[in-house]
Formats: sequence, structure tokens, C-alpha cells
Amino acid sequence: MIVVVAPPARSRGSGGGREALVAVAQLRLMILSILFGAGVLAILVKLAFLALSAGPASPRDLSNALVPARGDIVDRNGTPLARSIDAWTIAIHPNQVIGDKAALAQKLAELIPERSQAQYYALLKAGGSFAFLKRRALPELVNQMNALGEPAIEFQRETDRLYPQSDMAAHVLGYLDDKGHGVTGMEKVLEARLSDPAQRGKPVTLSLDARVQAALESELGRAMTDLQARGAAAVVLDVHTGEVVAMTSLPSFNPNQLVGPPPRNNVTQSVYELGSTFKPIAVAAAIDSGTITSMSRRFDATAPMKVGRFTIHDDPGDEQFRWLNIPETLIYSSNIATARIADELGAEKMQDMFRRLGFDQRPSIEIGAVRPLWPANWGRITVMTTAYGHGIAVTPLHLAAAYAAMVNGGIWHPATLMKVDAEHPVQGRRVLQESTSYRMRQLLRLIVLKGTGRKGEAPGYRVAGKTGTAEAASEGGYDHHRNVSTFAAAFPVDAPRYVVVAMLDSPKANATTPRTTAAWTVAPVVSRLIARTGALLGIAPDNAKDIDESDLLPLVDRSPEPKATAE
Repeated sequence: MIVVVAPPARSRGSGGGREALVAVAQLRLMILSILFGAGVLAILVKLAFLALSAGPASPRDLSNALVPARGDIVDRNGTPLARSIDAWTIAIHPNQVIGDKAALAQKLAELIPERSQAQYYALLKAGGSFAFLKRRALPELVNQMNALGEPAIEFQRETDRLYPQSDMAAHVLGYLDDKGHGVTGMEKVLEARLSDPAQRGKPVTLSLDARVQAALESELGRAMTDLQARGAAAVVLDVHTGEVVAMTSLPSFNPNQLVGPPPRNNVTQSVYELGSTFKPIAVAAAIDSGTITSMSRRFDATAPMKVGRFTIHDDPGDEQFRWLNIPETLIYSSNIATARIADELGAEKMQDMFRRLGFDQRPSIEIGAVRPLWPANWGRITVMTTAYGHGIAVTPLHLAAAYAAMVNGGIWHPATLMKVDAEHPVQGRRVLQESTSYRMRQLLRLIVLKGTGRKGEAPGYRVAGKTGTAEAASEGGYDHHRNVSTFAAAFPVDAPRYVVVAMLDSPKANATTPRTTAAWTVAPVVSRLIARTGALLGIAPDNAKDIDESDLLPLVDRSPEPKATAE
């Protein structure tokens, strides 16, 4: 009998199992692909929706993303004076240093020498959590520090305030505190505008001219150094608008690297007895009030003038010992003749003129300023002495504004550090008759041509002005060994555009400057400044032009030339 054996059933079952597994895998792959595709599709749909629903970015949105945290300040020609920049700050986490701390301290001392290697090592050994290494770091330093490969060193990007002209106009600009807010100067005055997001893309334009400012600081700094003066101040003022074209006070400071409280601004925050620069003001008051009607009228200067227990005398060596007319009184800078004019003018009229010029209140300016020292008692001797600048103390800015009014036709303008729109000028107030202003321009020009202001002349620029030398005030009286030397000038006198007032506090004589009076010390500073900046200010030198003094020349031509050592 033959037996037929069937093949094992499991053989067929094994092949079916493999097919089932493959089918399951394919199904799972298909489901995964569908889910992945659905996710991608959802993302694409979302992107398409956003693209269709979002409007185009406005220029304002783009500009706001790019503007710095604080607005820029520029001069009248657009030169940047203060701006916000992206800067690097380098810090370290001492407790996270993984390298050799002694070696790292040596590298830090080489790259950032503000501290010694020992100081850096002590910092690292202390194991603190955070310490600043350098602020306002240059990109080159950031790269060098990064190359050290120390992970504990941290680099932070932050906004910083930069004054690209260094210490130029520092007293005008001021500086910021650690929180980025203005502390002094125009940074403080313009705080709201500079920090307003809607205004930050628009720089604020000041009245300063950086070119004139640089020249002023250069010339005044040179004189202060050569003559070893304690301090100095100067301002250039537009006589028709009151715009401050340049203003400097020395010593100064660098707002980029401020160390300790900065020195005060001597132009607006210090008051001085400005001496004989007040004499033209007294004469202008006498002319304008009708007290003096003739330039040929003479006043007795033959001997010192006694008033009670006081004696008024002219500077030793410069006395004329004769009767002086009005031009001669100013040319020879006679205290005695000026006192007699003031005595006739009287307290009421003298005070009225000083008040019209703002000598009884803070100077009109945006930045911080102090009140003048106004006499408490206007007795006879006070009226006389204030006429030649003693017994009343004002800021150099007061004097500049007064001289501007004296030469511009008689209109006093408030001083400003903001650029004035030519189509919307600031209205002034009349303080002198136009005829008085013209007469004062003649007299001031004669002082430079024939009197104490001769060293202030700048050929071709027709300078008019007056020197003033006063003993420096000290506790309990005056220091007879120190002078405050001032020169107030205007140019060109035939069509005045600018006033310059420069002052040196306690200059010392040297081989080239044998006297410390204003004629020798500060008048040459103004002369050099005008020669350097006149053309920049749009004034072409012209020796053929000048103011007509022909009606006054007969009154002074017969007199001998004043001594070069005059005040």
C-alpha cells in the first residue's frame, strides 16, 4: 500500500505571515506620509494666510526699527555733536572661569590696561558672579577678547551716547547719567524731545557752528595755557537773532569719559565785575537819555575824584590829567570822566538802562544760568562805580547780549542755543534809539583804532570793541594781584553781524605779554579768532570799508596816541 504525505501546513503559513507584515508596514508608512503631508499643508496654508492678511510694512515701522534709542544733536550745518550708537560691553563671570586664572589675568591686563594684572587676578579669585571689564569697547578689542576662548567672558550689545567731537562744546551739550537721561546742558533741556520715539529719527539742530566753536576753543585754550590763567570763557553771538554761534568755558571736560563732577560753565554760571567794558553802556545811557547831547563836551579828569571816603582814580601810568571829551573818555578808558558822566546821569536812569539790558535777572538762555549780583543800595558812589564795571557782577553772556543791542540798531534779543528759523525770527525789544546805536558803533570803532582795543583789530574785518580789566573779587574785598581781563567786540562795525566776548580769569604776565590787562591778554585772542572765522561766517575781509567817524575824528586827532600799556 502506498501512503501519500501532504506538505507541512506551516510552510504555507510562514509565507502568509510575511505578506501580512509587509502589508501592515505599508499601511503605516502611508498613514505617516498622509499625516506629514497634512502638517506641511497646514503650515503652507498658514503662511499663505499670513501673507495675504498682513499689510505692507510702512516706512515708519522700518525707520522705528532702525532709529537709535535717543535722538542726535547736530550743529547748524549738520555736523554731529551728540549721537546714539551701538556699542559693546565686555563682562566676565569670575565663578565660571574654566581656564588658568593667573594666565587670564595677564591677558586681561594686556588687552584692557585700565587695571593691573594683580587687580584682575584678585577679581577672578574672588569668584563673583558678574563684573564689567570694559564699556564702549571697540570692535577690535571685542575680537581680541573673543579669541581668548574663555566661555566666562560675555559680550553685550547696548546703545551708547557718543560725543564725536570729544570735549568740544561740552558745557553746551552736557552729559547723560547711567540711565541714559540728560543731566546738564542741552541733553537735559531737550530730554523729552530726544527720548520721544516719534522724534528720534529727526536730529535736533543747535545754533552752534562747529567750525567757529573749534577755533574759539583753540585760541582761548592757547591763551589760558600761555598766561597760566585760572579759567576762561568766551561766546560768539549773532547780533540780529541772539543765536549763540560758539560758547566755551575752560577748564572743560570730556562727556565721553566723565570723571567726577564737571567744572561749571563760566559763560552762564559765573558772575564777574567786568570792569571798563561797562563804560560804553554808561555812555550809551547818557546819550540815549539826553544827558549828553554833544560829543565835544568835556569832563574833568585832571585829578582823582573824591566821593565821601572813596577816591576814584585812573589806572597808574594811563592818567591824562586833563578834561576829556566823550570819545577821549572811552579811548583812554578814564574812570574819573566816566564816573562824572554817571553822576550826572543819576541812579534812576542808570538802573533803568541796566534793567533794560537784563542785568537784574538770569541771562536768557536754555541751559542753567545764575542771577547777577545786583547792588542792594544805589547811592551816589554805587552809580559811579557801576558805570565802569565795579559793584555789579554779571555773566559774560549778559555782556554779549548788551553789546549786541548796542551795535545792532538798539534791539535786545534773548540769547538762544537753538537754530533760529530765518522765516520766523525771535522778536526782540528796543532798548536804545537807532541813532544812539550808530553813535556807539563809531565810538567803539575809535577805541580799536586809537585806544585800548588796538590789539583786537583784525585787518579787513572792521572790529569795534572795548577792553575791561577789573581786580578779581575775593573774600572781604579784592585781590590786587589778580585781574579779570575782558574784551567785548563787534564786527564788521559798518554792518554788524557778530559780537565776541572773551574773558581770562587771573592771567599772568610773561616775556611776550608784559601786562595782565585786557589790552595785552585777551584782545589778541579775539583778533585771531575773527581772522580765522570771519570768512567761515560769510564775511569777506575788505580794507576799503569802514564806518564813518569823520565827525568825531577832529575831537581825538589832536590828542597824543595812547600808550600801548593802556587797559
